[in-house]
Amino acid sequence: MTQNFQSMIRSLFNLSLIVFVIGSYVIAAQTVQTGTWKASNRTVKEGSKDAAAKAGKIQLNFSRDSDQHRNSSSGSGFDLSELQGLTEAQIAGSSAVRFSIAREAGTIECEGAFADGKGSGTYRFTPNQNFIAGMKTRGFDFEKPAAKGNSENKLFAAAMINVTTALADDLLSANFGQLDVDDLFKAAIFKVDSKFMREMKDSGFPNLGMEELVKARIFKIDAGFLRELNAAGFSNEPFESIVKMRIFKITPEFITGVRSEGFQNIGIEDLVKMKIFNINSEFIRQARADGVPMEVEKLVQRRIGVWGK
Repeated sequence: MTQNFQSMIRSLFNLSLIVFVIGSYVIAAQTVQTGTWKASNRTVKEGSKDAAAKAGKIQLNFSRDSDQHRNSSSGSGFDLSELQGLTEAQIAGSSAVRFSIAREAGTIECEGAFADGKGSGTYRFTPNQNFIAGMKTRGFDFEKPAAKGNSENKLFAAAMINVTTALADDLLSANFGQLDVDDLFKAAIFKVDSKFMREMKDSGFPNLGMEELVKARIFKIDAGFLRELNAAGFSNEPFESIVKMRIFKITPEFITGVRSEGFQNIGIEDLVKMKIFNINSEFIRQARADGVPMEVEKLVQRRIGVWGK
């Protein structure tokens, strides 16, 4: 179970990052990057739960020009307000367009055409030298090659997800230890800020790193949940175990109920088994009355109908 669980974590994390590749081929600050773009204003049924979330948004995908980066592409959803010079009428109609995405890391200038909610054309990305210099003074070197080679450019990715010096300053203010450029990307993608970092650090789990904070965001683990687990005696558990508890919806109330039936020193793995097989306090009481030994494995056997056979 542990190996499969860790594989799932890696897969979820990689899936979340796949459209924002951080490359080892670094373009010098003065170099202009060019390529093509495609856009889709995907519509949703009026009144559906996704309608409000999709309103005023557009999906943009960029493919970079270069033999070396022929298969390089990245994409993201943008609020229409982020695309300077583009209107809803232009997207819905049929017209030539020119618009730009102005970020601290650089500016992406696009031109092309839209027809019935779909568009395509060419783009030109100009990196911001002041951004590179400002990040370097803060200890984040965007000109240093990444450890893993791939075809995307760090500066373009920073512009795509809006990595800023303000974000860097905010993260550094939390005194969370050594951070690198990759941590900036993770923080921007998963909405990790100094407030969240401090709250998590003060919740009884002081040794969390950026990887744990990202997992906390993915699985909706907040400081309140950690404090409850700390009060329940689980402060010394590996964070992977805490994630597992959240995945299987093991709440403080569930723990209290199981402990009230005699399982005072139960560990996380056994709690997970109980939750998977829906073994709650009511089931435990009935099993006890029927003579089932008060062991987790025996209770599981009772639940699946093989105990006593």
